[in-house]
Amino acid sequence: MTDRLQASVCVVVLLLIVGWVLYIGRAVFVPIVFGAIAVYVVVDFTRLLQRIPVIGPRLPVQLRYGLSMFLIAAAIFFVVDMLVANYDALVALAPRYQDSVLVMIHKISVLLQLDSEPTWESLRRNMLTQLNIQAVVTGMLTSLSSVIIDLFVIVLYASFLLVERSTFGEKLANMTANSANAARIRAVVTDINRRIGAYLALKTFLGVLLGAICWFAMRSVGLEFAGLWAVLTALLNYVPYIGSVLAIVFPVLMSVLQFGDLNSILIVLLSLTAIHFVIGNILDPYMTGNSLNLSPFAILASMAVWSALWGVPGAFLAVPITVSVTIIFSEFDMTRPVAVLLSKNGRLAYGKGQRVA
Repeated sequence: MTDRLQASVCVVVLLLIVGWVLYIGRAVFVPIVFGAIAVYVVVDFTRLLQRIPVIGPRLPVQLRYGLSMFLIAAAIFFVVDMLVANYDALVALAPRYQDSVLVMIHKISVLLQLDSEPTWESLRRNMLTQLNIQAVVTGMLTSLSSVIIDLFVIVLYASFLLVERSTFGEKLANMTANSANAARIRAVVTDINRRIGAYLALKTFLGVLLGAICWFAMRSVGLEFAGLWAVLTALLNYVPYIGSVLAIVFPVLMSVLQFGDLNSILIVLLSLTAIHFVIGNILDPYMTGNSLNLSPFAILASMAVWSALWGVPGAFLAVPITVSVTIIFSEFDMTRPVAVLLSKNGRLAYGKGQRVA
């Protein structure tokens, strides 16, 4: 009993130390992990190019990698260019949106019969001193320069990882003298690569599809900055559960500021909710199946943990990291029960080989 208690205390202390290191080193670890994710995207896109009929198999490997990186860089440039292009428009329209907020508050105060005390003029004066949408928008968009720097660092890490990818198999083989252990390590890495690659490919496809359909719906009702909200919707698709909610909330808030009409707001709300429901609850589970084998509660808890450690990037990286941790834990007798708890149905499709005690 004493040995078990001592082991439990050691595990808790180790987890606290690892969490502390991850927290204080987030500025270093986050770009590295995103660089590894970028490698998955490039490799999967290269394999996709190879599947193009007639042309794909004839393209040299280096050319396929070059085309993949070019197309991904073009997509990133498109997103950044859209943010920069919308910066001036958002700042210019911010005072109008601020007036819309004040008018809406006035309507609510009249509806609740609160327009006597405080008076509308005092409410307007207080709101103008407290609320400055232009300053809020400016503050949000001025962080774009730091994002661009982070993107450069991520591209740098991804480039070096791609260069060293050809020797990675040899490194795995030389990690241990035992051929059985080397084969088990290789199988674990292969399983992680397959699952994360499939997850990212599926989320990217569904994100583009979701963004395109939402853009058409928002454009149909005349919502301003529909392209910006569509790109945000595609990016938030990588964040389970909460991402879909935020992808609906932001355009609806925009419709409140722009229209101020209940019918228009309800049209935006209901149309986006219906689109997210169909794709998130029908198409996504149908295409994903049981490939991740993660409990919904485990996904939600991992998002909370990694968001607390790494902020917003942690929410995007929570699922790939949890998948990797679950597969690794399944290979050890001591940590396999944790992998079972993290799984969706308690049955692990991995970790069936000889495990390490």
